[in-house]
Amino acid sequence: METPPDHAYPTHWEADVVLRDGGTARIRPITPDDAERLVSFYEQVSDESKYYRFFAPYPRLSDRDVHRFTHHDYVDRVGLAATVGGEFIATVRYDRIDDRGLPAKSREHDQAEVAFLVQDAHQGRGVASALLEHIAAVARERGIRRFAAEVLPANTKMIKVFTDAGYTQKRTFEDGVVRLEFGLEPTEQSMAVMRGREQRAEARSVQRLLAPGAIAVIGTGRAPGGLGRTTLRNVLDAGFTGRVHAVNHAFSEDLRRLEPEGVPAVRSLREIPDPVDLAVIAVPAAVVPDVVRDCGEHGVPGVLVLSSGYAESGPEGRQRQRALLRQVRSYGMRLIGPNAFGLLNTAPDVRLNASLAPRMPGAGRIGLFTQSGAIGIGLLSGLHERGPGDGGIAGISTFVSAGNRADVSGNDLLQFWYDDPHTDVAILYLESIGNPRKFTRLARRTAAVKPVVVAKGARHHGAAPMGHAVPTVRVPDSTVAALMRQAGVIRVETVTELIDAGLLLASQPLPTGPRVAILGNSESLALLAYDACLTEGLRPQRPHVLPSDATPDDFRAALAEALAGDGWDAVVVTAIPWVGEEGTAGPGGGEGIALADALRAAVAADPGKPVTVVHLAMDDLAETLAAPPEPNAPHASQEPATPAPGPVPDASGRTPAGPPHEHAPDRASAPEARQTAAPEAPPGPRPVLIPAYPAAERAVRALAEAVRYAAWRRTAAEPGRVPEYDDIEETAAGTDIERLLDRLTREVAPGRSVALPPADAEALLARYGIPIRPALPAPDPDAAVRAAARLGYPVALKATAPHLRHRADLGGVRLDIAGEAELRRTYTELTDFLGSPEELRPVVQAMVPRGVDTVVRAAIDPSAGAVLSFGLAGAPSQLLGDMAHRLIPATDREVTEQIRSIRSAPLLFGWRGSQPVDTAALEELLLRVSRLVDDHPEVVAVDLEPVVVAPRGLAVLDASVRLARPPATTDLGPRRLPVY
Repeated sequence: METPPDHAYPTHWEADVVLRDGGTARIRPITPDDAERLVSFYEQVSDESKYYRFFAPYPRLSDRDVHRFTHHDYVDRVGLAATVGGEFIATVRYDRIDDRGLPAKSREHDQAEVAFLVQDAHQGRGVASALLEHIAAVARERGIRRFAAEVLPANTKMIKVFTDAGYTQKRTFEDGVVRLEFGLEPTEQSMAVMRGREQRAEARSVQRLLAPGAIAVIGTGRAPGGLGRTTLRNVLDAGFTGRVHAVNHAFSEDLRRLEPEGVPAVRSLREIPDPVDLAVIAVPAAVVPDVVRDCGEHGVPGVLVLSSGYAESGPEGRQRQRALLRQVRSYGMRLIGPNAFGLLNTAPDVRLNASLAPRMPGAGRIGLFTQSGAIGIGLLSGLHERGPGDGGIAGISTFVSAGNRADVSGNDLLQFWYDDPHTDVAILYLESIGNPRKFTRLARRTAAVKPVVVAKGARHHGAAPMGHAVPTVRVPDSTVAALMRQAGVIRVETVTELIDAGLLLASQPLPTGPRVAILGNSESLALLAYDACLTEGLRPQRPHVLPSDATPDDFRAALAEALAGDGWDAVVVTAIPWVGEEGTAGPGGGEGIALADALRAAVAADPGKPVTVVHLAMDDLAETLAAPPEPNAPHASQEPATPAPGPVPDASGRTPAGPPHEHAPDRASAPEARQTAAPEAPPGPRPVLIPAYPAAERAVRALAEAVRYAAWRRTAAEPGRVPEYDDIEETAAGTDIERLLDRLTREVAPGRSVALPPADAEALLARYGIPIRPALPAPDPDAAVRAAARLGYPVALKATAPHLRHRADLGGVRLDIAGEAELRRTYTELTDFLGSPEELRPVVQAMVPRGVDTVVRAAIDPSAGAVLSFGLAGAPSQLLGDMAHRLIPATDREVTEQIRSIRSAPLLFGWRGSQPVDTAALEELLLRVSRLVDDHPEVVAVDLEPVVVAPRGLAVLDASVRLARPPATTDLGPRRLPVY
């Protein structure tokens, strides 16, 4: 392609997107090499669509048209195409125009005319909406701020694409044409529209994988055993309700049915006359590309690749995995795997076990995602042990184990579970997070309606499994954990805790506070629970200890009293085998079953508070509480007797957990018409299920997670605001940043950041109302004296060499120098002890009021996004890592919590009789730094240290700022699938 060097082909505009129906398409710039594709595309467009595009009959494109539509400068004239299988399905282009609507002669003009053309067979899939997002982002990058479009009034579909986009618009009608003009600056509404479309599209793509109408197991062995034959057996044993085909090119030509399974057997997908919705691929990696090609040509929407030999096997396998992903997406398909364990859906109208799990788990309310097959086996086994069977406490709704997760990831499952009415709790085991910024965004939204519980393996740098080709995350795991907590994610450390927390959240209402009642027939076990509550930050009441021979009726009465009282938000029941009058000890003779019935009866009568049980040597108690009750057993009322206040609904689903479905797309095709989970439960009471634990610490830890999550839900309903400050000069700061980047990055590699000179850093921070106390250079004693005279005594003398910066413990900082003689003496001591002035780079700074030294930082991690950090300067932050982190932009509520969340926070609030400092000024400083980084993505790092917070006001004594050209695409840009 011949283009000017400064307008080279923009590879960063290429993107894979998920469309409204769950399929995918490739968006890329149009090049001269696309001439034949464009002509073929245009021939397949109806005459009506051509008329809408050109306002006149236009049966074919002339050679001049083809040249004009395929040759672009990628600045003033840009064309993008959406492709599937390498062929165009839609195009969009813009041309920069002047104020009269004519081709612009200068790039000072910031308006462009935009036009679309979508192949009729692909209209209604959301292709135009996706193209609009991407062409708008391209235009903004090229300095265009407004689009204009002329549309015939009858072209209602295209008018709707523009009007629904959420941009600020102006609409006029003249000469029989609707003219639409709209600014391209993202608005709150346009971002909401884009995120909503992204969620519905990605959820639908997962739905098609989890509820297929027909499955082909490709690589089904001719003899029992093997990966493919085993998977086929598991699909059939689970009672899959759709059609199943066995595919193997080695089958004999006369084989029509595979026995003893009794399923149709074919040598190739081409022999299957009906649509196939999911292909399960279990062939050697070298053969997979041929199989994927067959799937793409047959129109299969999704593939599950169980085969290994990809990124987990080394560099060659990593290249094979990237080629697999490119091939799958070129056909508009989604991919689970490779090296996947499989997927399950327990819905009665699906009953899908396309996995290596030999046993179909019970149906329930837990959604489960793992990257590791081994952990997936462990979680399924652990849940089965805690509550087997449909309707039990440990039942799952859907399960996906994605292996190397080259495509479908935990983010996709969060999109699906967000409005899935049959999943009450989302549980994820992650070993890597390919896009932490998007993960925290999706997790925050999902956590607002249902709990999200995460355990993360490979938490240390360099520990990610070889199969996970993820970008490097520079922030430590403690920061990622803090950002998860901010997003409402329940972060646990072990797989056992993952199950413990999930069972409680799936079966119990959320607690309205931290007050815990403890009752039981063992004082020792009750005290263990009491101590565990204190350790977890709960507020336990004095345990109510029943007699050792307490009967089930005694337990029921005590639990009923606790549930009815206003002094408790949750109840922990402890139980050990008891000794009856005849001297026989439980749990023999069904005492555990009787106790379970009694506890259920109490909860059924008053289901508004969470109840958890701690037992010793009473396995029948735990099993009975976890199993669905008999038909005549007590059931909880549909609504809790004491509903949680505000936005805290019942996490078990006793009140609606999911968001409204007013935007849910219509179910059209056969696989899309199938439910992805069990049908809506009929109105009426739900069974009482109570989680039981063999250790008090485990029960209380799960309860504490529920308490903290419920508190987050309450605060998330009022998330705070990002304040506006009248003295912030955003436009002037942007001009300064552009000038500084032009000056400082001429010889810097793209993507690398540069440090601002101190004077420029201070000037930029001043634009945002962040003054820096001046520090004057002191290359010799006389210069130090002149600086002190200018600033006024008392002063501080500081060495600014990197190894001595902020190191008062090494003698590099001398404070409270009251006069000239003392300053000269101190200067001599400093240089004699630590080195020459050239090495030390000393400065003089006026003293500020005494206070607490703190540090404020903001940094942009390429994956985690912009992070605001706060801690106390020195040992607390450097040695102990006592820092608090929040995502940018931070709200006033979030910075208030951030300051109070560090362990050393008491030093700010009058610890041991000291005077409290001005935390309001500190909160304002954090908000101003957050605004600076949020307003200007070129600001990639800000470091304020120390910030001395006094009883009244604060002083920033030193600051550094780093700038870089912003990345071409971020999570804030148009939606796109990740490529690793």
